[in-house]
Amino acid sequence: MNIYLTSGTMDFMETVKKRHPNETMIVMNGVGNSILLHETEGKTAFQTPRRFEVISSSGTLKEKGFFAFNNIPVTDEGRPIFEHRLLSRIDVIENEPGFIAFRLLRPLDSDTYILLTQWTNQQVFNSWKDSSGYKKVHESNQSGAGLDKMSHIFSSAAYVTTYKTIKEDEKK
Repeated sequence: MNIYLTSGTMDFMETVKKRHPNETMIVMNGVGNSILLHETEGKTAFQTPRRFEVISSSGTLKEKGFFAFNNIPVTDEGRPIFEHRLLSRIDVIENEPGFIAFRLLRPLDSDTYILLTQWTNQQVFNSWKDSSGYKKVHESNQSGAGLDKMSHIFSSAAYVTTYKTIKEDEKK
């Protein structure tokens, strides 16, 4: 499974999505930008997308909700360590209130992984960040090596981008 991301105006994203009604595509709006996500086993309709391989997933992405993209730049040498650590802990998120879906995306053209999570709304995402489950994902293991203590595997600082889908009554 792959995920492709492209950005542009909201109108253009909606037009592309309408041209491909049988594809899993979700239009999202963030601060100052809109993106279109295409999840598929096949090829994408996008001309120059950001390309990712889905290496872990849970739930089904929905067209309504709040999305958090945790963008994590990882060195080539750090990829196996990062994937192992994250894959061994991420299942804790599945039982959180308001959780809809997640995808761990391995970059095909860059060094930046994306841990994509979808929630019913921003408030439940913020509650997740204050939860014991969130702390468990980020805590150190017996060797003392939590994700937050493994700075040597990261090529630069991680950052979060957030998006919301637009409900029908919010469209023009």
